[in-house]
Amino acid sequence: MASSIGSLLIVTISQFIHIYIVILIIRILLSWFPNINWFDPPFSVLSQLTDPYLNLFRSLIPPFGGIDLSPMLAFFALQILQQLIGTLPQLLPGGF
Repeated sequence: MASSIGSLLIVTISQFIHIYIVILIIRILLSWFPNINWFDPPFSVLSQLTDPYLNLFRSLIPPFGGIDLSPMLAFFALQILQQLIGTLPQLLPGGF
């Protein structure tokens, strides 16, 4: 039973990360349109979900020449986390 709960937890976290990556992609693509009002309900929710995470990386890499490179680092970090979670069953003794 513990192994099925562990497997379910790993799959759930992995799927959450995948969904969050898609939300980040949508947020970044929408940032290319300067006329979007980020205070309108559909966009404000998207901004509230993604900006705290992106701001972590914006504090590490400030915009360079008007180009924000922090989303690339944010995607890289999420992909590494997703890969680590995927290999977790092999790393733990007894497995999941």
